[in-house]
Amino acid sequence: MYSVFRDLAIIILSAKFFALVARKCKAPQVVGEIIAGLIIGPCLLNLVQTSDAISIFAEIGVVLLMFSTGLGTNLKELMRAGPIATLIACVGVFVPLVGGTLLYSTFYGFAAVGSPEFYRALFIGTIMTATSVSITVATLQELGHLKSFLGTTIVSAAVIDDVIGIIVLTCVLGASSGEGTGIGGVLIQTVLFFLVAIGVGVVIHFAMKWLDKRNPHTQRITIVSMAFCFAMAYIAEQYFGIADITGAYIAGIVLCSIQDAPYVERRVDISNYVLFAPIFFASIGLKVVLPEMSTTILLFAVLLVLWAVVSKVVGCGLGAKLCRYSNQDALRIGVGMISRGEVALIVAQKGLEVGVVDPVYFTAVILLIVVSSVATPLALKALFTKMPPVPHPSQAKA
Repeated sequence: MYSVFRDLAIIILSAKFFALVARKCKAPQVVGEIIAGLIIGPCLLNLVQTSDAISIFAEIGVVLLMFSTGLGTNLKELMRAGPIATLIACVGVFVPLVGGTLLYSTFYGFAAVGSPEFYRALFIGTIMTATSVSITVATLQELGHLKSFLGTTIVSAAVIDDVIGIIVLTCVLGASSGEGTGIGGVLIQTVLFFLVAIGVGVVIHFAMKWLDKRNPHTQRITIVSMAFCFAMAYIAEQYFGIADITGAYIAGIVLCSIQDAPYVERRVDISNYVLFAPIFFASIGLKVVLPEMSTTILLFAVLLVLWAVVSKVVGCGLGAKLCRYSNQDALRIGVGMISRGEVALIVAQKGLEVGVVDPVYFTAVILLIVVSSVATPLALKALFTKMPPVPHPSQAKA
């Protein structure tokens, strides 16, 4: 039981050390934290293994990260970016879904529609639709572009991408098991969630504005805000089957226009930066185990990673071009959507549970998550280097 404290000490110190090394090398700190997980985990030194306690800390980290992102969002910019982000997300899901299905079919044969092998191919495509918004958020925040219109578009598209991905997952699992009734159900649940979120959000927004006027810049504002964040994360996952990070992001959006939103954001960032976020990013590396792989599986894994990168850049970049973004901004949006993380892991785990995907492909998914998690921050920094950072609202007023 007490070994978790030892593990947390190793994770936090190593994550921060390699984050500083990454910064010295002019790379995003997120890269260093992921590499720390690879080094101390089963992949190399095997000092720490992932556990339920570490997974819980990591989940809190990603929930707080998305809540902080929502708090720092410019609501007017989000309203402008909404329809654009939806189109980008739709195209960004379609291209990897089709490409992943064709990749698997090319390796293992094209099966008849409706056959078990067809659904295996379709499930590989489903895994490739996921986007890890958390890594992109952390990178854009570090680069100073999270609050820009382009940054808002990328984050909004990634959140919508996750919702669409969950719908696609449910449809594929329902069709493969012959339970087609579940498809309509998940669509209804998704609509209901957003209706409930809007209704609850309006009430909480005005209640928090009243509380903020009576108790400005006090800890109780932060405490109530964080309680609302965790409540929305729980409601989204437990009652509607929507990712908890989506609920946390919406909680942040609800509170982003209250007067003390920057104050709450700073307070949340302090605890998350020190403890929870490093554990989350290091936990990605901790999940990597290198088993024996056949030449065919190894080749498939390499091509899966390459196609996953290309398909997101092409799909989301094409969606951005349809919205009349410049070539450079379309490339930035496409690269911002490359990263796969917890959502891809959840999708793959669901496939293992119902037997749609073979366990041997799980290693390919982990490889995809690690490579995309490291490559995305580096590529984003290279693409955003020449753009001036967007100042924090408090700095802009000053």
